[in-house]
Amino acid sequence: MALTIVTWNVNSVRFRLDVLARVVERLRPDVLCLQETKVVDDLFPHLATAALGFEHRLAHGMKGYNGVAILSRRPLLRTGTRHWLDRADCRHAYAEIADDDGCPVIVHNLYVPAGGDDPDPQRNPKFAHKLRFLDAMADWSRDGAVASGRAVLVGDLNVAPLPTDVWDHQRLSRVVTHTPAEVSRLTGIMAAGGWVDAVRRMHPEPAKVFTWWSYRAADWRAADKGRRLDHIWVSPDLVPRVRAADVLLDARDWAPASDHAPVRVVLGI
Repeated sequence: MALTIVTWNVNSVRFRLDVLARVVERLRPDVLCLQETKVVDDLFPHLATAALGFEHRLAHGMKGYNGVAILSRRPLLRTGTRHWLDRADCRHAYAEIADDDGCPVIVHNLYVPAGGDDPDPQRNPKFAHKLRFLDAMADWSRDGAVASGRAVLVGDLNVAPLPTDVWDHQRLSRVVTHTPAEVSRLTGIMAAGGWVDAVRRMHPEPAKVFTWWSYRAADWRAADKGRRLDHIWVSPDLVPRVRAADVLLDARDWAPASDHAPVRVVLGI
């Protein structure tokens, strides 16, 4: 049996329901994790997402920005949300996904703060908050985020850690999302929890892999100034079960487009 997990920063779920339907049709996810849903829970499009086959849903949102959701074709056995750094800004939801063999997989869906434009934490409080957030994630990973043994972490982590995760390593190393301060922290989170990058397991360096392209480019494909900000990590015992991983580049063209493309990983569970 395969478990297909997709993560996508939808950039407003109600505004992009038609695109969401196309993503579901193309990728056929069992579990779909969304970030930047930008809607309070009472107004989340439950009927529309149920019509796409997701009978089981966890929405954790707020008005106008942030927000995460987990949509599943399989029952959600245990669900929860987590606040970070004493802010109730709807950046983390998790759920245990039922499995046929009675050993559920816990999926963590996160949206890490973007951090603003200035990579100086002394001048930019948003960047300072992002670094503290990443530090807190490392503590959380170290303290047992993968204690269940079968765990997946997905989401818009807003960091492109590898040189081949950005279009120009030298230029982007001074730009928020690819600075040494962010990269070292993200790799520290992975090490603290024993997480393994499922996408890079299937597409190792020197292959370039991008999931985000700025709206500013008139032709994003021609410019191809991308970054890999969206990730799917697995706990060590799931590493041998990673069967496939890809990025749905075409979705970046589907109007109204998100600036992120969906990422898919298939696990042999």
